[in-house]
Amino acid sequence: MSAPMTTGSETSPSAARSILRERRFLRLWCGTTASGLATWALPFVLGLAVLERELTAAGLGIVLATRTVGFLAAAPISGVLADRYSRRAVVWWAGLAAALATPFIALGLGWSIPLMAVAAAVVGAGQGACRPAFQALTAEVVDAGRRRQANAAMTLAVRVTTLVAPAGTALLAAVLNTWWLLIGTGLLWLAAAVLPPRGLPAPAREADGVRFFAEFGEGVREARRHPWFLAGLGALAAVIFTGYSATGVALPLVSRDRYGTEAVLAAALTAYTLGALAGALLVARWTPRAQGRAALAGLALYGFAPLSLLLPVHPAVVFAAYALAGLGIEVFNVPWFTATQREVEPRLLARVSSLDFLVSYGLAPVGLAFLAPAIDAFGWQPVLAGCALVCFLAPAAAALVPSSRGFSRPKRC
Repeated sequence: MSAPMTTGSETSPSAARSILRERRFLRLWCGTTASGLATWALPFVLGLAVLERELTAAGLGIVLATRTVGFLAAAPISGVLADRYSRRAVVWWAGLAAALATPFIALGLGWSIPLMAVAAAVVGAGQGACRPAFQALTAEVVDAGRRRQANAAMTLAVRVTTLVAPAGTALLAAVLNTWWLLIGTGLLWLAAAVLPPRGLPAPAREADGVRFFAEFGEGVREARRHPWFLAGLGALAAVIFTGYSATGVALPLVSRDRYGTEAVLAAALTAYTLGALAGALLVARWTPRAQGRAALAGLALYGFAPLSLLLPVHPAVVFAAYALAGLGIEVFNVPWFTATQREVEPRLLARVSSLDFLVSYGLAPVGLAFLAPAIDAFGWQPVLAGCALVCFLAPAAAALVPSSRGFSRPKRC
């Protein structure tokens, strides 16, 4: 018979100690934070370049689009490499590539959009390569009993960077020009490459290499072994495709046309980030019995974001809805990452994580491209109603899968 599962109340002395006091995890956390700051700062730095007429709005769109393409192209490749070789080595080379490519974005300012686009694609590839490697490295550096706390700390870092990066960029812009700000993001990528500690030794490989598609397919087969993972990923993709797209396209339009000010847009996004911070703090301490279904319920809260844009409500209702959506997304994220690290076979973890990022992040730009024409064709009210409905129903459908209750495969006796 399998060993009994521990509950959230069973806390070892080591688990009672803050995870951020562990030197190895602190180095990993700092590296992840540095990569997050670099990732979030780049669009704002390039936005300043547009204001200073060093870059056109069309050029900005091209550069950011190629960065996304680089991310999506690198994620599955890095998943295979991080499982085939050392996860630490993948982080090193990915961060170094992003650091070396960033100065070429600065060099192209004002005279070469193609150079900036190619360099941005390399930076995006570095970002895409780091994500699954960081995910797998967390499982190597942190013991199983403390990964929930570690993942909460990681997601706190991500949310803090979304607040700090724009504000920090604006403050530094008072004393530094755009060129030096871009170089600063390159230095952050260098820190992301250098700081993380070593994980487990790289697995032994046979002399004859295995084809990339065969290895990635092995990761896909591992994902298919976990019905809860497929159901949760499907729900996450649906919410990102609809709810995230509503935030990116409909929120600015509603802020301008209904409320007559961009302040509603800024306040709603800030409320979302603050809600996400609260959610990360909550799940670091709270372990419900049915962790998976609680996480999916949190994901469903995103439906209140498009729903608040559908009705002529006071701006405070919009802010509350976005704070609730932010809280819910972290109530989902932390148990989701922790379960993936626990349930997936360790040698395949980076590949399964890359599949997660590829599907969820890959649908984000598709949803953004789809929503604006849909609003033009059907009107924003039916589209927003559909987005809210999908956000509520997709997680509910995923919760019907039996193994989704605890984000785990049934234990055999």
